[in-house]
Amino acid sequence: MIDNALRDSPPPDATGFDPHDWPFFWMTQAVGRYLQRLETALKRVELDVSRWRVLMCLKEGQATSVSEIAELAIVKLPTMTKIVQRMQADGLVTCEARASDGRVTEVSLTDRGLAARQEAWTIANKLYVQAFRTIADDDKHRLNRLVESIFNNLSEW
Repeated sequence: MIDNALRDSPPPDATGFDPHDWPFFWMTQAVGRYLQRLETALKRVELDVSRWRVLMCLKEGQATSVSEIAELAIVKLPTMTKIVQRMQADGLVTCEARASDGRVTEVSLTDRGLAARQEAWTIANKLYVQAFRTIADDDKHRLNRLVESIFNNLSEW
């Protein structure tokens, strides 16, 4: 017997469409719930999801361009530029023109940003553990590969 959520393909038209049978519904619901919980938890340490995304894209002692951060965080470049500028004003990051190309702004963590990154990671990791508490490690690995395949399929479209 085939479970409704695992149908091979959607119906040929919208007649009888049920969002609960649509994998994108559940992916969006899961990500939405995760971001709500993360936002609430990050407020306790005066951070938000936008800043968390930037902090997680940066590594200690390594500069990353604003455009690379925007791509990783799936945020438009002008929006990311504003986020980084606010983080710079908060003392979390520094910004410098790339030596080889002055048009590129490189972002680095400050000591304060490094501490905030660790705090944010601790919060996000607790939420991750909660979200995946009933999921086996090989199922997590399989889920990553499946979602990566879906991403790649959509990249070809």
